[in-house]
Parts: sequence; C-alpha cells; structure tokens
Amino acid sequence: MEKMIVENVSKSINRRKIIDKVSFQVVEGDICGFIGPNGAGKTTMMKMLTGLIQPDEGKILINQTNVSRNREMALKEVGAMIETPVFFEHMSGRKNLQNLARLNIGMSRKKQLKKVEEVLEIVGLTNRGNDKVKTYSLGMKQRLGIAQALLNNPSILILDEPTNGLDPLGMKEFRELIRTLKEEFNITFFISSHLLDELQKICDKYIFIKEGSIKWAGDHHTFTEALDKGKDLEDLFVELMA
Repeated sequence: MEKMIVENVSKSINRRKIIDKVSFQVVEGDICGFIGPNGAGKTTMMKMLTGLIQPDEGKILINQTNVSRNREMALKEVGAMIETPVFFEHMSGRKNLQNLARLNIGMSRKKQLKKVEEVLEIVGLTNRGNDKVKTYSLGMKQRLGIAQALLNNPSILILDEPTNGLDPLGMKEFRELIRTLKEEFNITFFISSHLLDELQKICDKYIFIKEGSIKWAGDHHTFTEALDKGKDLEDLFVELMA
C-alpha cells in the first residue's frame, strides 16, 4: 500500500523554480532516503509534504488523502521533524512533551501523559526526562524531536536532515532508533539528507534529487548493484549529480 504519492509537483519561490515536476511513491514499511546536495530542494519538498507550504502544481497524497485539500486528515497519522527541532530550553524534556501532547485534543490528559512516558522510553530519554533541554546534547535533542513526532501514534515519519551535526555515536544511535521504530511499530520513513553513506546503512529505497528534479530512484538492491560495479558512494553520488 502506498503511504505517500507525489505526482507532478512543482514549486517556485521568488520566481525561482525550487521543485520541478517531481513524482515518486513511498510504500508502507519503507525507509526511503531523499538524497541531494544542499540547495537541491529537499526541505521545500518536506514542507509541502507536511502542508507547511502549498505546491504550485501537482498533488500530494498521504494515506490516500490530498494534503492541500484536507491537511488535517492527510497528516492525522504523520509525525514530522522539519529542520532543527525547537524546544523551550529552560524546561525539562518531559515538560516540553507534556505541553505538546495537549495538541492531541481527542486524547484524555491521562492518556496524553502516559503517551509522553511511552515515547521517552522509546527514544531512550526516560532517565533524562526531568533534565532541562539546555543540558541535552545535539543527539539527545534530535531524539526528543523524534519523541515529539511520535506523540500522535504516526504510521509515517517525515524527517528532514535528522543527523545534521551529530557525532558518530549520535548517528549510530539514530540508526538504531529508526530500525527499532520500523521493526516494532511498522512505521514508514521518509528521510532527507545529503549524507549518502549514513542513509545507505538503513534505507530500503532511495530518491536522488538535484536542482529540484529527480535524477534517480530505486531500491536498495538496484543501488548496491551499481556499487558492486566498482563504484564507491562518492563516485555514484557525483555521477548522479552531474
């Protein structure tokens, strides 16, 4: 089942075309990497997927609902972390999440608080939940951002450059968290990054974008076949982006 369908989507900002007739699909259970250099249009695409900005042309369906026509219904089962997550630094991680949980209007306060404890445990922050966010490392803040995205029980997570600035340990923890969420909760992922070597370790599918256009899309098997022909990741990335 397709969790996400993007069909002939274009977007211009200040008369500059950022996204140009982009089409792709993400199937349930995929970890899909959306890969391209800085300025390729990744964040603009992510903002359209989450309804923060509207496409000029084309349509985006999430769980078979058009994001532009019915954003609330389309994003009902979507969690997102677009750019760097922002929290109240003087508050604890737990308190930040408790405040954000109030946005789940159909959930009782008791269930909201229970959900906060569940997501803190999932991302491995239970023991640091009462510490102020200003004491968190960047990796911990990213995990708190994913905890926030999990508050509404999403079936799909949209993450924009989630490993930016992380050290090797933070990247490893992030990869393990993504695998856990897929295996235990059957969450589908759409992850943008310019760090191809990191995404190769967790993704099933890849979409390469350059200057707003799709240059290549395929699954992990097809991708690794190209690598088996003697090309390393950098060679393949340069070839695709040429």
